[in-house]
Amino acid sequence: MDMNIPAIPDQMFLLIILLIVSLVLIIIVYQWRKVAQARTSVDMLEKEIQLKKMSMVEKDIESKRLMDNPIPLPQDQQDSLKAIRQSTNDVRSEIGFLHSQINERLARLEAQTEQKKLEKMLKEIEAKERKLNKTKK
Repeated sequence: MDMNIPAIPDQMFLLIILLIVSLVLIIIVYQWRKVAQARTSVDMLEKEIQLKKMSMVEKDIESKRLMDNPIPLPQDQQDSLKAIRQSTNDVRSEIGFLHSQINERLARLEAQTEQKKLEKMLKEIEAKERKLNKTKK
């Protein structure tokens, strides 16, 4: 078994190795750049998130400050606001009353329906008992 493999000259072998190494290096550098760009974009997104959080906290603090220090309104606007609040409370109490009334009526309706079903079942049972009593006699 004499295999005649043609000999590759040393220079050609070195050239092939050099091409492979350079190709691997190019791939590594390309991947390294992609990772660096991704890391940079992640850092930018983190900074944006932090800025948005800070902005939200500032807005929250500002709104709390405004609520703690209400702006004095003229008397007619205060009266109007008081009337609106009273009207809102009246509507809420009316809604509560209507909800409870609906719930009571619904419960009564369910009870009446259940009662009619039971009365019907009782009549059917009594009819079957009479029938059984007639057949026994």
